[in-house]
Amino acid sequence: MPLYRRLAHRGFSNHPFKKEFQTVNIDEIEKRYENGETVSVETLKTKGLVKGKLPVKVLGNGELTKKLILTVKAFSNSAKEKIEKAGGTVFGAAIAE
Repeated sequence: MPLYRRLAHRGFSNHPFKKEFQTVNIDEIEKRYENGETVSVETLKTKGLVKGKLPVKVLGNGELTKKLILTVKAFSNSAKEKIEKAGGTVFGAAIAE
């Protein structure tokens, strides 16, 4: 009998409690939004950046030069810094690693 069948498979699995996000990078937001627009889950869906029901997380890949208002579920630290550096604001978000 193979070794993996002889060993007991018990223990804790974090899989049922795992947090899953749809990710959007700042460079994609920069390309599709104009200065002063509001970025929310609904507008991200209409512009084709996200789909489905999972919450959205903004990542800090790229540069942001436009002043935007973002209202999504989570941000990385670098994304929040870049948004605020460009003069934008962040609402209703938790900083997720």
